[in-house]
Amino acid sequence: MARKSGSTILQEELYPPSAEAAREGLRGLNERDLEIDDARLVDLDVDEESPFLRGQKRVSARRSSLPKKTANGLLWAAAAAALCCVAALAAAWLYHYGEHSWRFRVESSDNIEVTGMQNVTKAQIMEVMGADIGRNIFFIPLAQQKAQLEQIPWVESASVMRFVPNRLEVEIHERTPVAFARVGPRMSLIDAGGTLMELAPKRRYSFPVILGMNPGEPLSTRAPRMKAYAEMVRDLDSGGARYSQDLSEVDLTDLEDVKVRVNDPAGDVLVHLGSSDYLRRYKIYVTHAQGWRHQFQKLESVDLRYDNQIIVNPEMQRSAKPAPALSPAVAKAAVAAGVKPAALVTRLTPHDRAVPKPAFELTEKKLDPKAAAGRSKKAAARTKGKKTPVKTWKATAGAPKVVAGKPGTKPGAAITAKNTTLAKPSAGSEGQKPSPAVAKSQASQNQASQGPTQ
Repeated sequence: MARKSGSTILQEELYPPSAEAAREGLRGLNERDLEIDDARLVDLDVDEESPFLRGQKRVSARRSSLPKKTANGLLWAAAAAALCCVAALAAAWLYHYGEHSWRFRVESSDNIEVTGMQNVTKAQIMEVMGADIGRNIFFIPLAQQKAQLEQIPWVESASVMRFVPNRLEVEIHERTPVAFARVGPRMSLIDAGGTLMELAPKRRYSFPVILGMNPGEPLSTRAPRMKAYAEMVRDLDSGGARYSQDLSEVDLTDLEDVKVRVNDPAGDVLVHLGSSDYLRRYKIYVTHAQGWRHQFQKLESVDLRYDNQIIVNPEMQRSAKPAPALSPAVAKAAVAAGVKPAALVTRLTPHDRAVPKPAFELTEKKLDPKAAAGRSKKAAARTKGKKTPVKTWKATAGAPKVVAGKPGTKPGAAITAKNTTLAKPSAGSEGQKPSPAVAKSQASQNQASQGPTQ
């Protein structure tokens, strides 16, 4: 149909009467007639319908049973679970590969690198680490191997590290020896804590030999002795004196009386230093040693424990026992390690020499009591008129008194010491069993001599 000419369009042309009546009829309907049974239907009606548009229909819209936020959370959880499964499968594959692959096995001792060895031998290290050759590097117990390495006497601490794919590194920190120690028939090195170590085959030391250590004693027993030894060495070397280099032996059997043996060219001397003030007492010995050698026939020992007296050549205690003799092989190794020859001598005191006793003694007193009593009275009368000489060291006023004899008096007390010698019984004297005929003749002679006096 052709459009009418003109610039305006009438309302009747745009909205025919039939469409307008229908629109008015819809507006007059009651709202209850327009209720929709299905709540999900949406009224898409518009106020005015354009003749140029298609007729719009009602569309049903369904709502989701889960909120959108919850649905997104479940989606992320599923993705994370999937990633975890993939990671677990990858880890399991890597574990299986690392466990069974030949690339992670320690093939030989060349894969074990050891650093810090000076006195510890490679053989001692391989006794511990040799069991790891052929094992997977991830299954080697590093803490257990570290503890076993620290059981080696020379090892103070150790660390074991693994490096992928098949290499182990062992780092050793060795102990520092401070002295030699004579324990029974063996000669060893000892550190500041009391741990004994074997002599190093290619090292020489200038240490003294410590006595007083017993085999089998715990480390807690040696520790106080080594503490006293360190204090003495520190005191003797204070001020740059380095007197500890003159010592060949240090006896720590009694910590209240530390005894040192001085390696003197004129003869070794045993010096008692007590338990403190070591440097002052040792200087007394250094100052007067030459004069004492001129005064006394032989200078063997000096007791400097007391403040007001010095005892030269005191008797050795009966309870002291000599150390067991060293075997030739041990003595040779000790000399190679630097032990002074004076410390390798096994000394015997007069009390250590056992004198066999007779089965029974038949003395003169038992044979003739009266004659023995008369002779003893005459001997006592002779000794009263004689004075026993006492050797004393001439010292200035205020200096400690020097005597020769037996210690045991209180500090500061005056000492009267006698130089006594034990005479050995000659053959035929008392202590030897006489024959019955000789005993009978001696008895008859004694009775004959006493007959006129009675």
